[in-house]
Amino acid sequence: MTVESVKPAAPEVPELIEPPVAGGRVPLLGHGWKLVRDPLAFMAQLRDHGDVVRLRLGPKTVYAVTAPALTGALALNPDFIIAGPLWESLEGLLGKEGVATANGSLHRRQRRIIQPAFRLDAIPAYGPIMEEEAHALTERWKSGETIDCTSESFRVAVRIAARCLLRGDFMDERAERLCVALATVFRGMYRRMVVPAGPLYRLPLPANREFNRALADLHLLVDEIVAERRASGQKPDDLLTALLEATDDNGEPIGEQEIHDQVVAILTPGSETIASTIMWLLQVLTEHPEHADKIREEVESVTGGRPVAFDDVRKLTYTNNVVVEAMRLRPAVWILTRRAVADTDLGGYRIPAGADIIYSPYAIQRDARSYDHNDEFDPDRWLPERSKDVPKFAMSPFSNGNRKCPSDHFSMAQLSLITAAVAARYRFEQVSGSDDSTRVGITLRPNKLLLRPVSR
Repeated sequence: MTVESVKPAAPEVPELIEPPVAGGRVPLLGHGWKLVRDPLAFMAQLRDHGDVVRLRLGPKTVYAVTAPALTGALALNPDFIIAGPLWESLEGLLGKEGVATANGSLHRRQRRIIQPAFRLDAIPAYGPIMEEEAHALTERWKSGETIDCTSESFRVAVRIAARCLLRGDFMDERAERLCVALATVFRGMYRRMVVPAGPLYRLPLPANREFNRALADLHLLVDEIVAERRASGQKPDDLLTALLEATDDNGEPIGEQEIHDQVVAILTPGSETIASTIMWLLQVLTEHPEHADKIREEVESVTGGRPVAFDDVRKLTYTNNVVVEAMRLRPAVWILTRRAVADTDLGGYRIPAGADIIYSPYAIQRDARSYDHNDEFDPDRWLPERSKDVPKFAMSPFSNGNRKCPSDHFSMAQLSLITAAVAARYRFEQVSGSDDSTRVGITLRPNKLLLRPVSR
């Protein structure tokens, strides 16, 4: 008997599982029909069929991931990149050279350019602008008059982003253009994602013409911002200056297209997601006045009756928890996609190279397997003694890994400050014609939220 003959056998590698196919396919459209008709309910029930489920979207097979741990693996595993139906539908807006859609070395270089603007120690410099805009919002509203929460939320989100990051005098007319254009563009992009019928979208149909006009106006708006900065000769310490002075890996100035795409990536998705979240927070303050009252009490205990300030935000624990709970139940970004660059294993399931993967933060953040009383609005679930029970990756409003949103602290600061400012001054009532049901597009927001602020 030789030594080799008694060596232990190599452990068997378990055979990877082929994910099951979800039911409910229809001819030609596959599961795209369900994603169009009731996407939130459809994505929420997929976990009942497995942690990974196969879908058909038109001619394509797409893998839906439904378990929190596996969405974390998607974010942290380099075998999965930013690509797939969502990003393909967004390329007309975001381009291929912005930080939102780039991969590999280009993405790493772009992150290095923009990251300083969002460092934790850089955020306080934006405090005075956030304060000014939050209080201007409350001053603009009049007790008893109807406010259109869509336009108001976009206006404050755009103005904060432009004034902090682009140092632009982003006047109301531009904010209004952006609000109207984004609503049209994101609605059209969602249709293109779930029903990938390319030739159909090139026909001169009214919806396609409206989409193309809105998209053109967005890009024109960005060109105006960049051109005005160049013409001014000014170089304030902001993100736009960093982009205009940035160099590529060869030490050459980065191209005009990359500058354009970076500004689009900074301005438009951020404005859309922050504005959508502000709308949901206003809806929460209206539907749950008891939480609005607690915010007001917390603000008064911290400020002693003076207007709430940026420096107060870190002390507003309950207010911050209301913001987080609103993002859990109504995440602006409700669907994300990735693409496998190699044959790989995801939770024991076989994912082939080139496969598109889709997952829904909305479904994951409402899953009863992760949250007690999962459909209830409960800010106290984010108290330290309770939040430790939430599974890892079951709440990731800003994503994870190298794709984590660089503006997470910037976004949370403005959301908490705005929520505190409006709740301290007003209570809210819905008015006739308001519709706070969910409008599903690339993002989630209320269909048409019309509120009447009433002075406290």
